[in-house]
Amino acid sequence: MLASALALATNPARAADTTSHVESGIHAGDVLVRLRGISILPQVGTSSTLSALNVGVNNAIVPELDFTYMIRDNIGVELILATSRHQVTSNLGALGGVSVLPPTLLLQYHFNHQGKIRPYVGAGINYTYFYNDGLQAGGQSIAVSRGSFGPALQAGVDVQVTKTLFVNADIKKIWMRTDATLGGAPLGTLRIDPLVVGVGVGMKF
Repeated sequence: MLASALALATNPARAADTTSHVESGIHAGDVLVRLRGISILPQVGTSSTLSALNVGVNNAIVPELDFTYMIRDNIGVELILATSRHQVTSNLGALGGVSVLPPTLLLQYHFNHQGKIRPYVGAGINYTYFYNDGLQAGGQSIAVSRGSFGPALQAGVDVQVTKTLFVNADIKKIWMRTDATLGGAPLGTLRIDPLVVGVGVGMKF
């Protein structure tokens, strides 16, 4: 230990490199918290009567909060929290709105973890909860199934600004679906499967 201290004292360049290593990048045990503005772009698919009605789902822009824990220098686990409300359309006109809560858990690999520009990719699973739905057709309520599990993929980049502050850009693909009924009769399956594009800021703890 004494030898290391003497080496740093006699080699300022090495000392600067060591300080830079400590101050830049991410390492095992770090917690990253990001706040993004996200644009949710549904990639709609339907079946049965919903297809005949040409059912669509509008885009939404909302805030998103996520937490990443670095279990290794290059490997992190991220939990994403956001909710959005979407208007549902058809060739009969507007059908109303439905809210979506899709907490998503992703395993990430971070490239260049010691650098200031850090791309990453991730894959995981989401559970989507559909709530506060007020869908109607012809004066009758449309019921939707409450939840679904689906995969999720992600790619993004963090760009360090200060020791603890960074900016972020991120894109995700999330698979989610629900089954709809009208008066107990099945209408088909609605697959929303959005692309989620976001930019924001983050803090390293």
